This record gives sequence, C-alpha cells and structure tokens, in this order.
Amino acid sequence: MTEPQCLVSVQVQQPSVRDPSQITSSLYLSSGVAANNKLVLSSNRITAVINVSVEVVNTFYENIQYVKVPVVDAPTSILYDFFDPIADYIHSVEMNQGRTLLHCVAGVSRSASFCLAYLMNYHSMSLLDAHTWTKSCRPIIRPNNGFWEQLIHYEFKLFSKNTVHMINSPTGLIPDIYQKEAGSIVSV
Repeated sequence: MTEPQCLVSVQVQQPSVRDPSQITSSLYLSSGVAANNKLVLSSNRITAVINVSVEVVNTFYENIQYVKVPVVDAPTSILYDFFDPIADYIHSVEMNQGRTLLHCVAGVSRSASFCLAYLMNYHSMSLLDAHTWTKSCRPIIRPNNGFWEQLIHYEFKLFSKNTVHMINSPTGLIPDIYQKEAGSIVSV
C-alpha cells in the first residue's frame, strides 16, 4: 500500500462541510461552496476542479481546468463508469504538478466516492483503507449505499477481493463498516 501524503494534523475544531479537506498532496475534497471561492482555490493552489453534481454551477476562474460529472446523489446513479477516467484525470493533474479539488454539493457522498476510487486505483489502497484514510481527513464523508455497491464492485475489479461487504441490517442493506453504528441506532 502506498500511503498518500495527507494533511492529518491535530485540529482544534472540526472542519466545516464547506472547508476543503486535503486527502493527498495533490487532491482536495470539498463542497460546491468552496469550489466557487476564488480565495480557497488560490490559497490551495488548485489547478483543476471536478464537479460531481448536477446542482452546483461552477464559477470559472482563469488558469483552472474544469470537469463536470453530472450525477445526482441517488443510489441508482451510475458512478462506476466514471471511476477510471476521473482517477486517471486526477493522476494526470498530479503528474503535471497540479492540484485537484473534487466536489459535489457537500463533499460527503458523490465526490467522496470518486476519492475512494482514486485512492484504490492510484495508491493501491483497499476500499476499507481508502475509506479509513479519507474519513480521517474529512470525517463527514458517507457515500450512499448504491455508491458503496459500485465501489465494492470496483475494488473487486482492481484487486480480485473485497474488504467491505454489503450486509442486511435492521435499517436495510448497508456496508459492513456501518454495522456497529446501525445497531446502536436501532437500540436507541
């Protein structure tokens, strides 16, 4: 496993949903609000913005490349077909000494899913490790169950094994990493 260079510093306060979270030396995850803030983009030296939403309209700034993946945050939305091209794009930006800001509306489900796919593909991380890593950098991530199913399929394509599985719970089908959490919700 290649550990990405993540900004994991002791933080005095919990990061806001609007703040960008640094995942690797060249990849940030954020909300659409941050992606449209020129100061945020310039202070983080962002050279590429990937918008994984239909709701957010980007403000286009000079010297920044923009990519749009128009999907809604619904379990039936297909992200899988875009995992390789977006991971390749993030990697190419990094190879050209650039930095990518990956966002959806809140930086919780759609863009987090693409972040996990990128870490699996280019950092050889298992899905479980990619999730643990990204959650340590951006604690609010939570891909929807349909995206989890696609990520599990992608992990199997890459590594011929799975580290996360969908399981039945009192709240329905969930990734096994949420099993303990689902049990405490039901018992409350």
